Amino acid sequence: MVALLLVALSVGLDNFGAATAIGVSGVDRRLRLRVGIVFGIFEAGMPILGILVGHSVARDLGSYANPLAGGVLGLAGVYAVLTELIGTKAPPGNPELGFKRLVLLGAALSIDNLVIGFALGTFHVGLALAAVVIGLVSTVLSLLGLEVGSRLGERFGQRSELIGGVVLILVGVAVGTGLF
Repeated sequence: MVALLLVALSVGLDNFGAATAIGVSGVDRRLRLRVGIVFGIFEAGMPILGILVGHSVARDLGSYANPLAGGVLGLAGVYAVLTELIGTKAPPGNPELGFKRLVLLGAALSIDNLVIGFALGTFHVGLALAAVVIGLVSTVLSLLGLEVGSRLGERFGQRSELIGGVVLILVGVAVGTGLF
């Protein structure tokens, strides 16, 4: 359960960063609701797909399941860190963020959750529990990011994505070595 909470926190920090960037330009109550719902649905839904694939493969992996799951989590974290360090940044959030653009953003932010779901599936984490925990943590972090963004600006949000990648690497090491 600790590993699941740490994974949920680390992948939710991507949403926190994006929501912070959106919040910099100011948000109203309606946009807060839309961001929370869209980000939460994508963050909960993508791991379900990954977990379903992970459960079907886990029996065949045997003793290799934990190191493989840890490696996948670690690689996702390395990718997040490298993307943050060398990637190009989009301009801060747009106050007229349309629903279509918000859905595309939610989908893009949750792609890593497919990989996370696969790793959690090989680690035999329950489907419903993982979806609820990841979705809830991501929704809360998204709403918090909107608030932080409106108060502190995008600088803090950019750092949160880097922190999320590092946490994901550490969780990957812990899962891969059997600490969790």
